[in-house]
Amino acid sequence: MQLSENMQGLFAILFLCFVTSPCLCARTLTTQANPTFNILNFGAKGNGQDDDSQAFLKAWGAVCNATQGIPTLFIPKGKTFMLQPLVFQGPCKPSTINFKIEGTITAPRSVNAWKWPDSHRDSWIQFSYINGLSITGRSLIDGQGAPWWDCFAKSRCERPMALSFHSCENLQLSGVTQINSPGGHVKVYASNGTRISDMHLVSPKDSPNTDGLHISASSNVAVENSTTEVGDDCIAILGGTSFVNISGIYCGPGHGISIGSLGGNGVHATVEEIHVKNCTFTRSSSGARIKTREGGSGYVRKITYEDIVLVEVQSPILIVQNYGSLLPIDAGQAVKVSDITYRNFRGTASFDSAIQLICDKVIGCSNVVLDQIQITSSVPGKKTNATCLNAHGTSSSSNVPQIPCLLK
Repeated sequence: MQLSENMQGLFAILFLCFVTSPCLCARTLTTQANPTFNILNFGAKGNGQDDDSQAFLKAWGAVCNATQGIPTLFIPKGKTFMLQPLVFQGPCKPSTINFKIEGTITAPRSVNAWKWPDSHRDSWIQFSYINGLSITGRSLIDGQGAPWWDCFAKSRCERPMALSFHSCENLQLSGVTQINSPGGHVKVYASNGTRISDMHLVSPKDSPNTDGLHISASSNVAVENSTTEVGDDCIAILGGTSFVNISGIYCGPGHGISIGSLGGNGVHATVEEIHVKNCTFTRSSSGARIKTREGGSGYVRKITYEDIVLVEVQSPILIVQNYGSLLPIDAGQAVKVSDITYRNFRGTASFDSAIQLICDKVIGCSNVVLDQIQITSSVPGKKTNATCLNAHGTSSSSNVPQIPCLLK
């Protein structure tokens, strides 16, 4: 078989390279592949005691400035890396970066052991201005939250978010298990095109404000096939967020999948085009929840919850337009709630009032639709009912319980 001229030239170059300088040749060929940067090669100990923060930042510098291929920062299994609060900062040179975690990452064990950088105090591990970031791996991230919860109980100390993503376009997060966050577990802010899957977030039921996932100021977000067992909202969708698809979520314990709260301190807030489908709530305090505060402005609109399974949920369907207020809901200034659909809910409620639609007297809630609702009591011999105030829309006559203010 006769080789082409190009093939003959390539073999000639390779032969000359290995004969004259094999080491140089190996380095040259390696730069053409997708480089992997093992954290152990940057001085990390991985013994769970020594501070590995600087090693992680050095490795990140190499990854962020890589000029060939798709680089990977690799955290190997069988090791535990203790990290102080730090920021993985972009922009980076590669258009795509892999962050592969197979080992364990843990926070300092006491509140006083945390060493805060000058740049921030609101999160433990923060990723900022990184496009094309993909975090994968069967990892464990332990926020060591227990001393923070005690601090909050005694002195109301502010607690950091565990993982925070700020302005990370086309973020992918998959396979991560995160436990015991001091505050919320994961925050996605100003990050469009985010995809989250196969995530497991766990904190005790009584841990204060340990929300699972916060999404704010973001668009085109997908969250799927994940489990959240936390002390607050399983997922909280906050202002400036639109076009979010959530599916295959198991929530409980926790406070449900919530829109809000929105409009606090008179803030203008908007949330729209949120679709929650095929989710299961088990012994959570809420299921499908929308909460806005008096005095705010803006809107919550085009929200759909459908194909929802309920197991002993306290309040499966809940709209509260005066969240956190004891004042009458007739302020005349509120976040507008409209075009809300609840479809195909089935299961049990542990409270009698399974559906609560509590809306402002002046602004109200409009075009609220309930269809194929079958929510019975988890307490033998009891019946569920609905509470409805200043809500307008439609409800099927076959719904259980009946929603009198929506019947025509």
